[in-house]
Amino acid sequence: MMVKHIILWNLKDEFSQEEKEYIKLSIKEGLEGLQGKIPGLIDIKVITNGLSSSTADLMLDSTFESEEALKNYAVHPAHQDVVNSKVRPFTMKRSCLDFEI
Repeated sequence: MMVKHIILWNLKDEFSQEEKEYIKLSIKEGLEGLQGKIPGLIDIKVITNGLSSSTADLMLDSTFESEEALKNYAVHPAHQDVVNSKVRPFTMKRSCLDFEI
């Protein structure tokens, strides 16, 4: 069974709309840049262009070979580098849903 890992983030309110657009692109580039670098990561994409009706600023949609692969991704140094430099400093809310497909 493969595993989907979905994250929704809200960016901190202190950023202007222009800053938020830059931050979203930076997060997208960082996370999508992990493709091919982490064992068990099948697909990863970040959606940054939600409709005005959305209550989140961006979404991570990723697929893994297994739950074990997802656990390894979470602690992988390349992933941690992106999270600590491009995600955590700019986000205030994170929601996660992991499920088998």
